[in-house]
Amino acid sequence: MKKGNEKILEDEDIPVLRKEDRAKTCYIAYIEQLTRWRQKRLSESPSMLSVIISLHWKEILKSGFFALIKVLTVSSGPLFLKAFIDVAEGDADVIFEGYVLTAGLLLVKCLESLSERQWYFRTRLVGIQVRSMLSAAIYHKQLRLSNAAKVAQSSGEIVNYVIADAYRIGEFPFWFHQIWTTSLQLCLALPIVYYAVGLATFAAVIAILLTVLASYPLIKLQVKYQRKVMEAQDHRLKTITEALANMKVLKLYAWETHYKNVIEKLRSEEIQWIIGVLLQKTYQLVLFWSSPVLIPAITFWTCYFLKIPLSAGSSFTLLASLRLVQEPIRLIPNVVGTWIEAKVSFDRIVKFLEAPELQNRNIKQNCSSKELNESKYYFAAAKELMRINGTSKSSVASHLAESIAGGMIIRAFGQEDRFFSKNLDLIDKNASSYFHNISANEWFVQRLEIRCALVLCSTTLAMALLQFGTSSSG
Repeated sequence: MKKGNEKILEDEDIPVLRKEDRAKTCYIAYIEQLTRWRQKRLSESPSMLSVIISLHWKEILKSGFFALIKVLTVSSGPLFLKAFIDVAEGDADVIFEGYVLTAGLLLVKCLESLSERQWYFRTRLVGIQVRSMLSAAIYHKQLRLSNAAKVAQSSGEIVNYVIADAYRIGEFPFWFHQIWTTSLQLCLALPIVYYAVGLATFAAVIAILLTVLASYPLIKLQVKYQRKVMEAQDHRLKTITEALANMKVLKLYAWETHYKNVIEKLRSEEIQWIIGVLLQKTYQLVLFWSSPVLIPAITFWTCYFLKIPLSAGSSFTLLASLRLVQEPIRLIPNVVGTWIEAKVSFDRIVKFLEAPELQNRNIKQNCSSKELNESKYYFAAAKELMRINGTSKSSVASHLAESIAGGMIIRAFGQEDRFFSKNLDLIDKNASSYFHNISANEWFVQRLEIRCALVLCSTTLAMALLQFGTSSSG
């Protein structure tokens, strides 16, 4: 980050990835694990998903542990709020209870920040490893595709597998733990809500269930539209690639306008399906973003009709508990959308990797098994890292497209290993810039959250230092 603040970053300024995070290591581990599974299960072929999970289950469990700590620390917030309100109203059981609560709040907030940052960082790292492995596997597969398989797979489709599908799958581990942490956070918040408002909790539960059930038909439609989007995108890329490869013929026969109209028509069809996907996402966003307003309103109306008394402590505890589940509920559309995109992309990649290969090929295998200053440093370095990430991603796509176009020549001269090694280097450069970008982001957010925790605890300490009754409503 210091270099990014002083000058424009170059590829040489970015440190290389660890050996276990490089594409070559990830691909070798995948091949070895796949071979072991095939030897154990001679009668059935192992699924690619099972192999990937078996490779990364330890990191998934570690990140899940940090996600659990984060959920537990966040869920303690309403309890601290209720305790501070009791202290402010003079109901403290111990003389130094305010100081103990302040110290406990600081500890919990620091633990929450550290666990969340570790959760996000580790899942991003798993995503990088999976993405690099898939990109390497796709490139290696296209070098060995049979002639019949090449007819069914255009170069545009294969490039799309790397620059779109592999990247979508690489983003999924970041959202994976949101699936169960949302449910756990709801389960932890509901007892606190029941402690605050009693039977009115059932009204909140019914409202949440109705919101989730109303989104189910939208999810099924979104899966259908997402598949159509990918099919339309493949068709358009295939047409564009064929037109570019035969541009001389098009100019010779003056067919430029005709092919331009064909591509524009394909793009219009693709846009229609994209609009359908975006509309489904919009409906889900409206549904889930309105729920944090509707659920507290329904709960308070239920308290009014059931004549449940509400004090300052119970009201604030209720709002704080519902605030706990507000962000997870708002993230449900993103989680669902990411899951759908990853599922569609994964099915496409698996289908491609199962395509027939050339037989009796002797292919060599060389692989063995201070806030202003901090903000200034962060934004300067992050901008450069994002730029390098974009250019390195273009290099991966360009090299893949050139390798597909010259695949017959590469195989004829037995240069598969050399081109595959070049592809691994390009994947590592792209993954390295992305890795250091997310590292800089976690570094910056960590410091902001710690400072916010210090400000919050300073405020609560000042409230604890006030005499009892100073902040009472009377």
